[in-house]
Amino acid sequence: MRGSKTAVVLASAAVLALPVGAEASTGAKAGGVTVAQRAGSQAVSGASRAPASVAKKLFNAWLKGDRKAADAVGSPAAVKTLFAYAYRAPDGFDGCTGNVCRFVHTSVRVPGGLDGILMIVSGATVSKVYESRHLTTADKAAKYLFNAWKAGDRNRGLEIASKVAVKKLFQGKFGGVAYIYQGCNPEKGGKSCAYSYEGGAMFMHTRGSKAQGYEVKSISYIAD
Repeated sequence: MRGSKTAVVLASAAVLALPVGAEASTGAKAGGVTVAQRAGSQAVSGASRAPASVAKKLFNAWLKGDRKAADAVGSPAAVKTLFAYAYRAPDGFDGCTGNVCRFVHTSVRVPGGLDGILMIVSGATVSKVYESRHLTTADKAAKYLFNAWKAGDRNRGLEIASKVAVKKLFQGKFGGVAYIYQGCNPEKGGKSCAYSYEGGAMFMHTRGSKAQGYEVKSISYIAD
């Protein structure tokens, strides 16, 4: 008994005498897996959940028309939006800013400031997709942008309006006055769609066609 206890003490002392990290290099195990193996597994798992990796998995599933693979990495709403994209697939990956990843067109012109597809990644899932929209009338484009502003959603606004128009509109928060939609009228180069309110009016200047789709290019205001 005394001899066995001595052996255990000596073995423990030998382990404690190892330099920091030596247990990994000597293959010391934790739960049957070496420390080095566990660290490597965690690194691979983390990489597979990185926003860019998750976004690309959904994008590639869409390119292949693989709804099952898309459902495995995207929320039902995100997948539905992506599979309804009206234009050909974007040909460039513009990277991720935090959990926001973008796929853009570099050879074709589409309406709005997104220039393609924007994905919001939450963990291992694409929770929301924004995309360039094909709206066939100036009236629809103006109302779409107005509702995006009302919801406080800049990305939604960029689906159908230029960056300049969205920046100007979102300088102020929706509310404070009652807006009344007055419809659209022809103007040079396109149509102007108006919202009146007490004290003035807001004009959304749209460009495009039924075939190409309409977008709001700029916004102006007048005071009574």
